[in-house]
Amino acid sequence: MSDEVNVIVLAAGNGSRMKSKTPKVLHNVAGKVMIDWVLDAVEPLSKNKPIMIVGVGAQRVQEHVGSRSEFVLQAEQLGTGHAVQQAKEHLAESTGVTLIMSGDTPMFQPETLAEFVLEHNRSNNAVTVLTAVTDDPTGYGRIVRADDDTVIKIVEQKDASITERRIQEINTGVYIFDNKLLFEALALVKNNNVQGEYYLPDTLDILRQAGMQIGAYTLQNFTESLGVNDRVALSIANRVMHQRINHQLMVAGVELLDPESTYIDADVVIGPDTIIEGGVTILGRTVIGQNNVITQGSRIVDSTIGNDNVITASHVETAILQNNVTVGPYAHLRPQANLGDDVHVGNFVEIKQATLGSNTKAGHLTYIGNAVVGKDVNIGAGTIFVNYDGVNKFTSTIGDHAFIGSNTKIIAPVDIATEAITAAGSTITDDVPSHAMAIARTRQINKTDFWERMPHKK
Repeated sequence: MSDEVNVIVLAAGNGSRMKSKTPKVLHNVAGKVMIDWVLDAVEPLSKNKPIMIVGVGAQRVQEHVGSRSEFVLQAEQLGTGHAVQQAKEHLAESTGVTLIMSGDTPMFQPETLAEFVLEHNRSNNAVTVLTAVTDDPTGYGRIVRADDDTVIKIVEQKDASITERRIQEINTGVYIFDNKLLFEALALVKNNNVQGEYYLPDTLDILRQAGMQIGAYTLQNFTESLGVNDRVALSIANRVMHQRINHQLMVAGVELLDPESTYIDADVVIGPDTIIEGGVTILGRTVIGQNNVITQGSRIVDSTIGNDNVITASHVETAILQNNVTVGPYAHLRPQANLGDDVHVGNFVEIKQATLGSNTKAGHLTYIGNAVVGKDVNIGAGTIFVNYDGVNKFTSTIGDHAFIGSNTKIIAPVDIATEAITAAGSTITDDVPSHAMAIARTRQINKTDFWERMPHKK
């Protein structure tokens, strides 16, 4: 038998049970689009690009997948057999084997599929079916075996008898065929069933009647075979994939205090000795170094975090933290927030599109936007960088060692120089030179005996 392996991915279905405008295979599972999980699993099997059968939402699927696959359109959804038949033009000359699987089964692991292909190649089967055993086979096609344990056929639940519905061995929807025999059998498939569709499993009975050997390979882990047909199944897929991700991280030295309530996306990278409490969500392409502590209630998205940082119950989006930084509780680091070594950002501080130099402190109740702040700067409580005039945003700069008094309003664009000071309660509209103190507030006036004039005294 040829070593050539072809792969067909079925991704043409409507996915109506998802109740979504998004094609089913484009829904996310643990931070990765479902069809990408499938492609990651099958790509190591073959030097050829997979052939993806697309239909409903074809353009969106093709735009997302791009050059990772060849595409064939199934203009009318007439069943799995009809879908595979659309790939005949691409595979007519192949003398190898063809793996067929669905685009809504994101939990198959590459190692499982590689073993499946190897098992088929060891056998003399015309087709090998990947099966699984489950206590609740509802909704799955059942594997019907002969007394000698060979596979006779697969019967869909809609067409199964009462006896056949009691069978607990189910069809996962994954097959390997001898490619030539696959398309010969497909040409003989009829649509005389409840749905009026051309079922791919019907090829098994056709091949068996032609004297061909039908094989089966049973999964060790049933959860790998779970498909996603609705939001309930999608939640299960997310749970399974998050468990895998968390397990891999813990094995690599990350300490997850409550893995069941910790949600980490597939592309996140975390270094050893980082401690993550329960109730933490880490998404996108976040990279986190070593010896960090991230506490309950934190949400981190597409950010880069160095070593020895503490993030307490805060939100971090597309931000950069260097080393020994403390953030929170209840801080909000927005896109392009860049914190240098030993920076402290305290409770209810919001930072966007701003760089803070090393050892700078913003302890509480502050907004820093469109700013370049030097090192060793103290930013007092209630400080606001007023950066937007309703049309444009402007940048302010703060020099090293500056002291920004509490409740200062910095009206951009201004330059507060090195070792300059602003008095508490000031509204700064002009540059402040080095070593100067800017006071910009109304002089206090005390009205004596004013209490007696209050209305409640009359």
